[in-house]
Amino acid sequence: MGGTFDPIHFGHLIAAEEAYCVLNLSEVVFVPTGNPPHKTRRQVSFPEDRYIMTLMATIDNPHFKISRIEIDREGPSHTIDTLREMRHWHPPGGVQFYFITGLDAVLELPSWKDPYNIIKETSIVAVTRPGYSVERLDELPEAIKKAVVLLEIPMLAISSTAIRRRVAEGSSIRYLVPWNVEHYIYKKGLYIRDGR
Repeated sequence: MGGTFDPIHFGHLIAAEEAYCVLNLSEVVFVPTGNPPHKTRRQVSFPEDRYIMTLMATIDNPHFKISRIEIDREGPSHTIDTLREMRHWHPPGGVQFYFITGLDAVLELPSWKDPYNIIKETSIVAVTRPGYSVERLDELPEAIKKAVVLLEIPMLAISSTAIRRRVAEGSSIRYLVPWNVEHYIYKKGLYIRDGR
């Protein structure tokens, strides 16, 4: 499961758990993005903070793992590079990979580095999100569309963007993120704007 996780929230955790159950996975590996090439327009929290929040949120689930693969890699984080490196961890043909991400990210897949090689390496699990119609998958090139597995989850209108905004406004984020992630955000002063 790839993402910026800035911060990780219950929507991410529910999607991962649902993918684990529905797709009969052996485990879900969370891969916080190191240097996200698609998010240069705004400030992204330090990778180490995002890694720690992801670790804190997943530590109590025995089939959730976390990888530093993108955080420790120099340069921009590209999914194809991560998939190729992860392939070397397993014998050829020994593992079926699923890349779990939000429907919004899947709709941008044609603009990613080597999208047609990504779909050779993995199936793409598109997790439904409020505000994004599954009919938009028809806009994707046919080869990419065939590699997509749609995963409908209970609709939770939670987003990392909204959580960052709420913290900056001084609003509560209780019950949007795990309690230990909430306290980490406040302790580190993440997402504070104008001294608030």
